[in-house]
Amino acid sequence: MATRNSVKSNAWRRIPVGAMGLLLAAGWLAGCSSPEPEIPDTPVEILYNNAKDTLDSGQPEKAAKLFDEVERQHPYSKWATQAQLMSAYSYYQVDKYDDAIPALERFIELHPGNRSAAYAFYLRALCYYEQIEDVTRDQGNTELAQRALSDVVARFPNTPYSRDATVKLDLVRDHLAGKEMDVGRYYLKRSQYLAAINRFKTVIDKFQTTSHVPEALERLTESYIALGVFPEAQKATAVLGYNYPGSEWYQDAYNLITSKGLTPEGAEVEAPLALVDPAEVKGLGAAEPVTETPATLETPPSDVAPAPDAVPVDPVTGLPLPDASGAPAAAPVPAAPAATATDQGPALSTNSTEDLMAPEPGNDPSGEQVLMPPGEIPAPQ
Repeated sequence: MATRNSVKSNAWRRIPVGAMGLLLAAGWLAGCSSPEPEIPDTPVEILYNNAKDTLDSGQPEKAAKLFDEVERQHPYSKWATQAQLMSAYSYYQVDKYDDAIPALERFIELHPGNRSAAYAFYLRALCYYEQIEDVTRDQGNTELAQRALSDVVARFPNTPYSRDATVKLDLVRDHLAGKEMDVGRYYLKRSQYLAAINRFKTVIDKFQTTSHVPEALERLTESYIALGVFPEAQKATAVLGYNYPGSEWYQDAYNLITSKGLTPEGAEVEAPLALVDPAEVKGLGAAEPVTETPATLETPPSDVAPAPDAVPVDPVTGLPLPDASGAPAAAPVPAAPAATATDQGPALSTNSTEDLMAPEPGNDPSGEQVLMPPGEIPAPQ
């Protein structure tokens, strides 16, 4: 036993003095630190009012804990329902979204018919919206914000929350389109044209009301020309010129198409007309004006035998007929009977290009829709 004590004593002596001081200081701090005192049981009205006063005094984090205490001490009180929402709002005030979102989801799950449910949905969407990162980063929160904002618009269409969510939803979609464009440009710079085309098509198909569509169409033209798929490049340029005729992106796409001897309509560029007199080019001076005279029939010379008369041929066998009178007479075509008012069917109606492309009533998308051009596309000015 003494030997063990001796070993322990020797080991303790080998600890440096500085390290021993740190250990003693850590033990002293651990002894001084104590957990926060628990809030004693308090009537629900007093506890809720204390939490509300704390929030109004500018201490949202402390107020959130008091609101949580209301729910813990009085879970079946009517104040507990409101305390859940106020706790989430307090956490939102200090940017603690990881605490606010679970509180809001619990409120929505337990009280879907509460009159404050619209606000709970809206506040949850704001928590995701405030965490949107730059387009160069992961867009997981952006997609969650899109879903949450869409829920607000779909569930509560006639509320102020829906109007604000609609505006934010357009910004979120534009942000997601910007992410697709960023990835598409990355692939385009590295000559990975197929991957780039898929990204640009996603922007056109899913986010066609955003501000990134003109650039996406122009990048599609670049990618298709690089691959040698000229018909698709012409199609993308035609759509760009029809929907955005005055944009710089259409000017770039048009110049790129015409540099390959093509036009957006799918035809080849016509050869330019000569603006110089050919006689001057040859050095013969200015050409004399040519006066046109009406053509006259000249009689053939007498020593040239005339062409033989045409021989009638049987149209079935191909053999010559004995004379012109033996040619079969054309069968008379019976005249069509005049149509009466009762025999006429309903008049056929044709739809114009605008009618065919116009969306059905009630399905109008927000923003301008990308349409296919009905005819020729003018050159950019």
